[in-house]
Amino acid sequence: MRERVSPPRRLAAPLGVAAGLAAAVAYVGAVDPNRPGRYPACPLLHWTGLYCPACGGLRGLHALAHGDLAGALGANALAVAGYAVFAGFWTVWCVRALRDGGGMRVALRPWAWWALGGLVLAFTVIRNLPFGELLVPGRAG
Repeated sequence: MRERVSPPRRLAAPLGVAAGLAAAVAYVGAVDPNRPGRYPACPLLHWTGLYCPACGGLRGLHALAHGDLAGALGANALAVAGYAVFAGFWTVWCVRALRDGGGMRVALRPWAWWALGGLVLAFTVIRNLPFGELLVPGRAG
């Protein structure tokens, strides 16, 4: 017979993850990544001049922490979409934890992993081409 676990205990893992992420967001919100020298530079951008898929992610998170969705999307639209997807998964995790004490498993089929990789690759290539200027951090708008 399965032991009955209280709702606070069921939510311990998702709430622990939320607390850690809240601390990280609070830090990025307080320490502006738009000011040079606050965070390490992207090695790919530094050495090649090319934007990686994460370039602008901290600036986007800083903008979101200050309620600036347009600024966040201008910094890195893919990262903002990733934050939203994570929020959805986290919500499902909380609901499952409360309902049946279950954890959160993300079991994507191989085609979904390939599609996700293709999306990230396309985003990266397009933001480094002349016509992809809207995807360059800080250039949208």
